Amino acid sequence: MTATTDTSTVRPTAATPSAAPSTVTGASPASAAVPSAGAGTARATAVDATGARTPEAAGVIAGARERIDALDDRIIGLIQERMAVSAVVQEARIASGGRRVNLSREMEILGHYRDALGKPGTALAMTLLELCRGKI
Repeated sequence: MTATTDTSTVRPTAATPSAAPSTVTGASPASAAVPSAGAGTARATAVDATGARTPEAAGVIAGARERIDALDDRIIGLIQERMAVSAVVQEARIASGGRRVNLSREMEILGHYRDALGKPGTALAMTLLELCRGKI
């Protein structure tokens, strides 16, 4: 199964894990997200920007995009944290006379992601490992 990701560039003004709802319900009307040049124009612009065909759907999509953007920001922060922890592991391994990369550990990580996310999880894990290895 392949998932698609919305690549909207809208960013929420404040996002904290505790403030973000677990589901998108009661999203604001589409016209609330667009500066008003006239009620009809604002609603049409919001519908066009989301690809939705109704203002109600545009409102749901706009709310979901805000949630996705907040999640993406959290994911990026976690990846950066993982990169820093990986650097500590690599430094300790090298200082003790070991190699920078432990291939058996990487295989464990690849398997973990594959088991949790299927075949695309393997590609994701490979990218993550590449980011965390640093310069070889």
